[in-house]
Order: sequence, then structure tokens, then C-alpha cells
Amino acid sequence: MSVERIGNIPLIKNQPDISFKDTNSKNVNLIPFSDYLSSAINKANDAIIQSEKLNNDFAVGRTDNIHQVMIAAEKAEIALQFTLQIRNKLLDAYNEIMRMQI
Repeated sequence: MSVERIGNIPLIKNQPDISFKDTNSKNVNLIPFSDYLSSAINKANDAIIQSEKLNNDFAVGRTDNIHQVMIAAEKAEIALQFTLQIRNKLLDAYNEIMRMQI
């Protein structure tokens, strides 16, 4: 019994911010899910790098703004947790597909 390849995943809207826009408009930018996921991972990585930089600057005395350091650390933590949850959901979906009987 042969298993056929699943087609491409449908494209999703490229929205930098969450907003309630009319989805029936013709000017909607669509990008592949893999590009969206890779962009989200890169943004989470950038937030972590920025947080580490601010932590180092605070430790050596280049900055004294503890609020900015803590906000960057929380943003990095939230981005990392969000990325991990997406990964977990993708793995759950993959495992569910693998458990399906043909």
C-alpha cells in the first residue's frame, strides 16, 4: 500500500499585529506557514539576544535602567514559551496523524 504525499499547507495571512481586519479584501498578503514559523522563531531568538545584551550591560554598569532590563527579560521569556507551545502543538498534531489508521 503506497502512501501519497500531503500537499502544501495553505497560506496564512501576514499580519504583523493582531487586528480585526476584513478578510474578504483582495489586498491580503499570504505567506507559507513554514515562513511564518521561521519568522516567529527568529523574532523569539532576537528577543532573547536583546535580553542577554541588556542583562550584560546592566551587570557591567553600562545601564542603570532595571525596568528596561526586566521588561526585555519578560518579553524574551514569553516569546520562548510561545515558541515552545507552538512546537508542542505541532508535535501533538504529527503524533495524532501517525496514529491514524489507514
